[in-house]
Amino acid sequence: MEHRGVTIWLTGLSGAGKTTITSALEKELRSRGCEKLEVLDGDIVRQNLTKGLGFSKEDRNTNIRRIGFVANLLTRNGVMVIVSAISPYRDVREEVRQQIGNFVEIFVNAPLDVCEQRDVKGLYQKARAGEIQKFTGIDDPYEPPNNPEVECRTDLESLEESVDKVIGKLQELGYMSQ
Repeated sequence: MEHRGVTIWLTGLSGAGKTTITSALEKELRSRGCEKLEVLDGDIVRQNLTKGLGFSKEDRNTNIRRIGFVANLLTRNGVMVIVSAISPYRDVREEVRQQIGNFVEIFVNAPLDVCEQRDVKGLYQKARAGEIQKFTGIDDPYEPPNNPEVECRTDLESLEESVDKVIGKLQELGYMSQ
């Protein structure tokens, strides 16, 4: 499959479906012959590249800038990069978009109550109980994108529909062949 370097940035609340869509999208792209593909998952990046950062707005922005820096290096070398990170603040997402250029924002959208029902790690419960402070969507804001290239409503559409929407947009924008 022919493709150009691009960063596919999935943003949304914890439990919205970013990791699920990322895994399925990666599998689909690889099945189509995309060999130059990397995934930067927010949780894995935090354990390695940004270890030691907390969850203040400044630390969250530093985390996103670092992910953006790596994504930019890969993208400019012809790699399709799938980023899966809550990235709650609109301004730093826009900053990263401007830095990278070849950037497709995917808003993985599910209502807060649905995200809480899907909460396999029990994070929302801990946040509601006051055990976790500054948890995005509870006592720290999530700023949804104003104009994402794709919105995946994971409470209303299937995983296959979400992945198809992303693939379709990448083809429409010329990042991959049909």
